[in-house]
Amino acid sequence: MTANPTPTKPGRLGLIVILGSLTAFAPLSIDMYLPAFPALEAHFGASAGAVQGTLAAFFIGLAIGQSVHGPLSDRLGRRLPMVGGILVYVAASIAAIFAPDIETLSALRFIQALGGCAGIVIARAMVRDLFDERDSARVFSLLMLVMGLAPILAPMLGGQLLAIADWRWIFGSLAAFGAACLAAVFFALPETLPAEQRQRGGLARILHAYGRLLADPVFMGFSLSSGFLMAGMFAYITGSPFVFITLYGVSPQAYGLLFGLNALGLIATSQINMRLLRHYSGRQILAVVMVAQALAAVALAGVTLVQPAQLVFVLVPLFACIASLGFVSANAAAAAMSRAGANAGIASALIGVLQFGLGALGGAFVGLFDNGTAAPMGFTIAGLSLAGLLAHRLLTGRGTDQTS
Repeated sequence: MTANPTPTKPGRLGLIVILGSLTAFAPLSIDMYLPAFPALEAHFGASAGAVQGTLAAFFIGLAIGQSVHGPLSDRLGRRLPMVGGILVYVAASIAAIFAPDIETLSALRFIQALGGCAGIVIARAMVRDLFDERDSARVFSLLMLVMGLAPILAPMLGGQLLAIADWRWIFGSLAAFGAACLAAVFFALPETLPAEQRQRGGLARILHAYGRLLADPVFMGFSLSSGFLMAGMFAYITGSPFVFITLYGVSPQAYGLLFGLNALGLIATSQINMRLLRHYSGRQILAVVMVAQALAAVALAGVTLVQPAQLVFVLVPLFACIASLGFVSANAAAAAMSRAGANAGIASALIGVLQFGLGALGGAFVGLFDNGTAAPMGFTIAGLSLAGLLAHRLLTGRGTDQTS
């Protein structure tokens, strides 16, 4: 199947809505089924660890798939690999409805991620195709507004679906979302990489481009600083169903509301970031926020160690940790992508591989050190935040050498 060669060109707002929807594949696919964890345990007779493994499988698929889709988009253009990836996502989502056991569901979640990550990695490359570093930071902040609705709406929608139907409806809804995105890409998203700018060569060129970026301390500093903090969010995603629902007795519906509150904070900071970019460079903003986020994460670890009786004492520092990503994600992505040169797809892929590869480890740490308290989640988030701050300080300095 080939993509429509002459889609209707959307305006700037329409472009941002489409790209934002494409980057929402991961949060929507992850967050919508979090309230169903207890139901999946009961349906499949599986342990909590086995159900959490379906989430880890999704993270691994996101990491591996981006490493493929990025180079393909540099070689074939942005739209064709995106169409193919979304088709895989829709097919895997439909197949998940009929999964006979938890192992099959894990495998299908892996395949679902392999396809869905095309939208994430290629959307980031398309922003790099069209905008310079400062404008890219602004656009990434706008994408956070669209993308940030997914963590607000997804758990709420998942919880409401569970109130009237079973977990299969969640995967049916994800398939419908994928089909809608496929139609938007096919009919309305223009190609942003002209044929004359596409990369030639085979595996050796791809490996050389990856090697150049891995050896670039500035690229790696911004990518790792964001990646470690995103991994902290994945630790929160993995651990929060147990902490909120099991440990503190929150209902699946209320869990969705609390999850959405944290996402609302992320949206708010992403929009504040746009205003700050009028007066400061993204690198200057990042240098301050990395320190503030690390302090909030250390406070979270301390609170979970005490094991407070009231959930609010956990929620306050956790809110600060998640909300800070509205500053970090946009500015770090723009700064890292400014180092991409002609390999925007590969650079976007490497950023994604780091984010979701570290995310899989973050989620695994929460399960590995499970002790029946909120401490594994809190200390994992704190450790990852401190690692991100260290990477930022050692590899980028204050990051103000380029303020385009």
